[in-house]
Amino acid sequence: MLFDLAVIGGGPGGYVAAERAGAQGLKVVLFEKKEMGGVCLNEGCIPTKTLLYSAKVFEYAKHADNYAVKVENPSFDYAKIVDRKNKVVRKLVAGVKGAMKANKVQVLNAEAMIQGRSAEGIAIKAGEETYMARNLLICTGSEAAVPPIPGLKEAGDVIVTNREILAMKEQPKELVIIGGGVIGMEFASFFNSLGTKVTIVEMLPEILGGLDGEISAMLRGIYAKKGINFNLRCKVVAIEGNTVVYEDPEGKTCRVSGDRILVSVGRRANIKGFGLENLGVAAERGIKVDDKMRTNIPNVYAAGDVTGFSLLAHTASREGEVAVNNICGKDDHMRYDAIPGVVYTNPEVAGVGLTEEQAKAKNVDYTVAKLPMAYAGRFVAENEGGEGMCKVLVGKKYHEVLGVHMLGNPCSEMIHSACIAIEQEMTVEQLKEVVFPHPTVSEIVKETIFTI
Repeated sequence: MLFDLAVIGGGPGGYVAAERAGAQGLKVVLFEKKEMGGVCLNEGCIPTKTLLYSAKVFEYAKHADNYAVKVENPSFDYAKIVDRKNKVVRKLVAGVKGAMKANKVQVLNAEAMIQGRSAEGIAIKAGEETYMARNLLICTGSEAAVPPIPGLKEAGDVIVTNREILAMKEQPKELVIIGGGVIGMEFASFFNSLGTKVTIVEMLPEILGGLDGEISAMLRGIYAKKGINFNLRCKVVAIEGNTVVYEDPEGKTCRVSGDRILVSVGRRANIKGFGLENLGVAAERGIKVDDKMRTNIPNVYAAGDVTGFSLLAHTASREGEVAVNNICGKDDHMRYDAIPGVVYTNPEVAGVGLTEEQAKAKNVDYTVAKLPMAYAGRFVAENEGGEGMCKVLVGKKYHEVLGVHMLGNPCSEMIHSACIAIEQEMTVEQLKEVVFPHPTVSEIVKETIFTI
């Protein structure tokens, strides 16, 4: 059987691409060896946000008196929090499967192995069957990177990645997190809210590397007040049972112990084990693609974490759409200037476009405007004593919006307006003419640019 498109991987890149292709009338087959939804839906975005929301509700209950509401002795059931997380995941996985069926995508729950290509098309074997496709889209995602730290393998079940920590049935009393990036900070936020003693060991000078440094430092300050212990510029040199051994900035050897040790130092592209070499696709840290998501081999595309570039679910989905549009003959290009980044801590962090650090590194001439979130009436009404900031970078010559970075709830739901402004190369003068609803926290963006 000859398909118009074969997709390997059912994560946000793969299933969105398959859905879009099916909707445009292509005959599509999708291979997924585990569960539909990929890491994002099963071991990442959705389960972590479900846990974080339970933690946020618990925190609201603990501090309900700030809003003149009485809640006596609030508590939580960790096992039921995990059960609810599993229920949410099952529901959304079923939704993805329903979308595949509605768009006539043939889904095979099997491991795919690329055999090669011929005049007939690209051959992919799954089980005992071989499937042919005119086009191939590779969306095999990524996995947690586990560094070669001495003693790490010997530590056994004490060591967890994002996958194992989500499956834990009991809350750890003490948690050590190696890596203060997005994943590390989100788990730190969750367990800190529930009363776990959390320690973070990070090699870089600041948490959330790649995000705006000033915003990251503000978030770290908030969580330091909440009891999280941060060890920056510290290199982990060994694991001794349930103890992390690290060197501090002065070279002193230090130790910190926990019931669990979360290794959260990034992710690496899955480029092995499915026959990529049988096509001659160029890959290093990830599969190399152009802005149409084409590889060096005709009719072979790649999208998502497997490219090793922007390891975000929403990036993967858009890359999948770009690939499908080009397969269907529509000229579409992937642009990365307006990819938002969000950290779902409490308070949240969101940013898009250039940070100050990036602007300086690129010698971009810019102006920066900043306002506390308290300038938005809705924020004050709903975040008693809450801290936050909105920061906007504007080009000096053309007054275009270069970057927007925020700390404060609910900035994850507001950042898209900044994405549109950057994507459309809007000037601050144009953005000032946009009517924002009142009262909303989103008004802070407009208030901030009016200070320029």
